[in-house]
Amino acid sequence: MDTATAIRHIVEVGQFDRADVAALFAAADRLRALPRGSDLLRGYLLATIFYEPSTRTRLSFESAMLRLGGNVLSTENAREFSSAIKGETVEDTVRIVAGYADAIVLRHHELGAAHRAAAVSPAPIINAGDGPGEHPTQALLDLYTIQHELGRIDGLRVALVGDLRFGRTARSLARLFRLTRGSELIFVSPPAVPMGEDVRAELAAAGVAFRDEPDLAAVLPEVDVVYQTRIQRERFATPEEYTATRGIYIVDETAMARLNPHGILLHPLPRVDEISTGVDADPRAAYFRQAHNGVYIRMALLCRVLGVPV
Repeated sequence: MDTATAIRHIVEVGQFDRADVAALFAAADRLRALPRGSDLLRGYLLATIFYEPSTRTRLSFESAMLRLGGNVLSTENAREFSSAIKGETVEDTVRIVAGYADAIVLRHHELGAAHRAAAVSPAPIINAGDGPGEHPTQALLDLYTIQHELGRIDGLRVALVGDLRFGRTARSLARLFRLTRGSELIFVSPPAVPMGEDVRAELAAAGVAFRDEPDLAAVLPEVDVVYQTRIQRERFATPEEYTATRGIYIVDETAMARLNPHGILLHPLPRVDEISTGVDADPRAAYFRQAHNGVYIRMALLCRVLGVPV
């Protein structure tokens, strides 16, 4: 049975301690082994409200709910196809939708939107990404994947690569590493998009070692995990800023030849050109397994917020 403390809303990784994460991972492992046709969440209804496009996050949450016997209401492009286009606030939207569903998964283009929603919603809110802020469920599935692939989450050297300023997945994962022991984070980013000072301050306060290294090739032989990310066109103010930062870090077959033989390559996806398709067959390329792990972590999270023991 999942004995971790109850969590009402999931809006940031700072809510979780080491015991929470261990219990969540154990629950995900148990749910992974469930036979098809489970009815743990039968009678419950999940609403997914996405103001930004999504494939993996939205579908994996919906898959998780359906696999547990629940049902789903969904709006895929709420920014254009909901009352938001009429000027309705996110607060009013979630107040309404909370009357239709037992829990809400929210993705929004504005930083802090998940906190605003959680402040007024009578139903649990799960943050599926709020602008350049956080993506806590992605970070949890990323760490779960590291545990599955490497057998541990402590004593690791991890390279976070790409857009670390706007990339909410890298920011959330870095924050989650405050719960580990003996880890070192290496920030590999273009000069225009470094890891934020807020994250650096949190890591320093938690005693997590970190450093900047602009040369990806130099760190590949020494790291256990490469967390590659996309340079996000939609986060830049001008096309020129985007063009100046994309294409600097590309993982191809040559890069993989330099990677630690026991290391793994992760990516929150979607990718554009930052990982060559020729890398896909390498057993150290774990990004598709990583995406599939999202279903089990999100099954565990749904049971947690709805108060259903696993």
